[in-house]
Amino acid sequence: MKKSIKASLISAFVFPGAGHIYLKKYFPGLLLVGVSSLGIYYLILNMVEKALQIVEKIQLGHVQADATAINQLLSNQSTGSESQILSIATIAIAICWIIGILDSYRIGTGQDKNQ
Repeated sequence: MKKSIKASLISAFVFPGAGHIYLKKYFPGLLLVGVSSLGIYYLILNMVEKALQIVEKIQLGHVQADATAINQLLSNQSTGSESQILSIATIAIAICWIIGILDSYRIGTGQDKNQ
């Protein structure tokens, strides 16, 4: 299998930047890994925070433990600025993933031609 295709598949299915690391392009690979990791960390942190708030409300008896009540709480919790930051984190992850796939293919194609 060509390096370009293998690196693209690694970036697509493992993690953004993993294809660059496979191609020994460490700086761009680690940059993509870092930005994606920060975005994923922020999203997970936010989800855990919201889940703990909902659990607390259920334990205190303010909310019943059924799916519609929990869904209602999730819908009402997002504020304007928080929602924008979540969107930015999601978009950053998606952009890193796309750049990782396309750029690792480009770099791999160059390495394939040199061999």
